[in-house]
Amino acid sequence: MDDIMALVKSRDPHETEFHQAVGEVFETIKPILDLHPEYRQAKILERLVEPERVILFRVPWQDDAGEIHVNRGFRIQMNGAIGPYKGGLRFHPSVNLSILKFLAFEQVFKNALTTLPMGGGKGGSDFDPKGKSDSEVMRFCQAFMTELFRHIGQFTDVPAGDIGVGAREIGYLFGMYRKLVNQFTGVLTGKSLNWGGSLIRPEATGYGCVYFAAEMLAHQGETLEGKTCLVSGAGNVAQHTVEKLLDLGARPVTLSDSSGSVYDEAGIDREKLGFVKMLKNVRRGRVREYVDRYPSAVYTEADPLRDHNPLWSHRADCAFPCATQNEINERDARNLVENGVRLVAEGANMPTTREGINVLLDGGVLYAPGKAANAGGVSVSGLEMTQNSMRLSWTREEVDTRLKMIMKSIHRTCLDAAERAGAPGSYLIGANVAGFKKVVDAMLDQGLV
Repeated sequence: MDDIMALVKSRDPHETEFHQAVGEVFETIKPILDLHPEYRQAKILERLVEPERVILFRVPWQDDAGEIHVNRGFRIQMNGAIGPYKGGLRFHPSVNLSILKFLAFEQVFKNALTTLPMGGGKGGSDFDPKGKSDSEVMRFCQAFMTELFRHIGQFTDVPAGDIGVGAREIGYLFGMYRKLVNQFTGVLTGKSLNWGGSLIRPEATGYGCVYFAAEMLAHQGETLEGKTCLVSGAGNVAQHTVEKLLDLGARPVTLSDSSGSVYDEAGIDREKLGFVKMLKNVRRGRVREYVDRYPSAVYTEADPLRDHNPLWSHRADCAFPCATQNEINERDARNLVENGVRLVAEGANMPTTREGINVLLDGGVLYAPGKAANAGGVSVSGLEMTQNSMRLSWTREEVDTRLKMIMKSIHRTCLDAAERAGAPGSYLIGANVAGFKKVVDAMLDQGLV
């Protein structure tokens, strides 16, 4: 595996996020490789780390002042062995091949854990929707789709939303796809309810993360009732993580965005959460405004030169990183352990560095990697695809029940796989081994393609 890792780094030396994702998986699957020499003979690892297809295209668009801009568009179709490629579109200035390849690689194993037939992919653009008018966002989305539509389809590749791509963007993207192909199919998920969307889809990633954490605690004979919880982010995932924590009797006390973080010792209740939803979803404001409305809370400005995130320095029982990759470094992890945190469930994708993960595990923290804990979002995307194919709309209760069942199944799958791999109780090893085995067995069944 060291040779393959060296090859990955030599081929794409600047793709550090991708190297990190691949290395984390490789570290945990060695017991399975030792049990299955046919995987090595079939060069499974070498095939896994190479995307089946990488699509890169230009996106020219015009702003409200008539000025022309050119952004880059991407779609990584990583692995389709168990179903159509499935994964979000991210619109953010930081988007590049490394980030999208790491996300697509993670998505392959996450989707395999959901019990649904979905391959892994990811895409997006370095376009920044912040500060853009609705008309500018619409024109960009239409320009983006005029190229992407050639490469997607309900049986080929079904994108969804991610950072910077919410209901507004999905609507513009779907409208252009429908016009271009003259078909109404479930080619995107995260659609509005009036035209093919699913109930619970906006809430699914956050809800699912909390359901998974509840299963972890139940396995230890505990519940979330009365637990103090740190939550990062203030977007869709963070909002619905807080919402479900409140449903289960926990006390969330933090939120954040790129400008900084807020700590509310009294707890973020439903009224305060309603203010955050209005602030972020409607007004598209900054989280610093929270303390203007609730002066007892404390706001801390973000400082890129700081070697830690103060959000993770508060005393708590559980932590839910729901913002972005690598937001918990080694020092943050030490602060979490020292402040009594006993459970970390990742709502974001790869929010903890490898050094941070080691600190958490050494500190006896129950650690749920994102590919398991945040699989609720893509799970309900899969349920949306099913409803579209059947021309049905399930009730909120039906979808929520199925989501709970899927998260419970993922939890059991992780524990069983960890046991078989000789690492009982390790959700990290269990998630990687279970997802890996399902995908590679499908690859072997289908021959050298």
